[in-house]
Amino acid sequence: NMVEWCLPQDIDLEGVEFKSMASGSHKVQSDFIYFRKGLCFGLACFANMPVESELERGARMKSVGILSPSYTLLYRYMHFLENQVRHQLEMPGHYSHLEAFYDDKKGVLPAGKGTPCSQQPVHWLPSIHRYMYPEMKITHPAGCMSQFIKFFGEQILTLWKFALLRKRILIFSPPPVGVVCYRVYCCCCLANVSLPGIGETVPESKPFFYVNVADIEMLETEVSYVACTTEKIFEEKQGLYDVYVDNQNVKTHHEHLQPLLKINSADKEKYRRLNDQRQMLMYSQEVDGDCSSCEEDLFILFFMEQNNRIFQTLMEVSASQDKTLTADHARGMGLDPQGDRSFLMDLLEVYGIDVMLVIDNPCCT
Repeated sequence: NMVEWCLPQDIDLEGVEFKSMASGSHKVQSDFIYFRKGLCFGLACFANMPVESELERGARMKSVGILSPSYTLLYRYMHFLENQVRHQLEMPGHYSHLEAFYDDKKGVLPAGKGTPCSQQPVHWLPSIHRYMYPEMKITHPAGCMSQFIKFFGEQILTLWKFALLRKRILIFSPPPVGVVCYRVYCCCCLANVSLPGIGETVPESKPFFYVNVADIEMLETEVSYVACTTEKIFEEKQGLYDVYVDNQNVKTHHEHLQPLLKINSADKEKYRRLNDQRQMLMYSQEVDGDCSSCEEDLFILFFMEQNNRIFQTLMEVSASQDKTLTADHARGMGLDPQGDRSFLMDLLEVYGIDVMLVIDNPCCT
């Protein structure tokens, strides 16, 4: 992999060629990929074309991408990048369209040498996500949220708990990786809370999108993130992640997190309610022609309301005189008093909430 051309020419693009073309991409005809470079986010489109050339070993592969301080607007340029990567395959070395694109858009980026957004503050998804999530859904033909639900089924409740606990979540999948980047985004959406003051002291759930072995040193310093990779070697590096998702198999090597992998009765009930709401929405769209809301909105709001209910209850209990959290409180939060006991204990510790849990483990005989 090599960078053939870029503007501005003094930008630091070290390693970006391995992010904009996922490992194993040679096996697919086309793909797209979201990634992070420093404090910037990138979107690149990849394409593969057979050629009669011994020098190119019978295949020409190109990836054309852009960097931006925010990933929420990148979707707007997907079509342009798809056209440009095809153009580069057929007419290598012709960069006039890309140069015109840069001249038109460069005012949006902060000025300065090096990484263009080195001084740009980054606001991560959980804090402003109400305003940004509609931007991403357009890029997936069937809606990335609905695809996410259909792919993971009830296991989205397992991912929800890990995301809310700000665990390091790494999703593995062979190429194509574009749809997998959306799973990273969806995982971050699971942890959104709109109550003021909640989560200010916990690490933010950072969407890193695609990562590879060149990111290992960076990942070693992170305490919370959601990312995806096509490199199976990551599975062996257990110090880099808390939760490893291999296609639809969610697992963790941490013994104290093992109970969170089990789907309990409250999880099943939440999943049933989510599907019921989806069915009602689709019915209203079909019968009444209601286009004011969509499945993406429903998904986001479902988990936001669930999270708000949990933290609202925890805050009320912590402000009470005896600070006692009971089984009734757990049920009121939509949790299983026994099945979610470990989850609740971790939640109290991560968010520093001062309450006393009086839900006993069931006795074994």
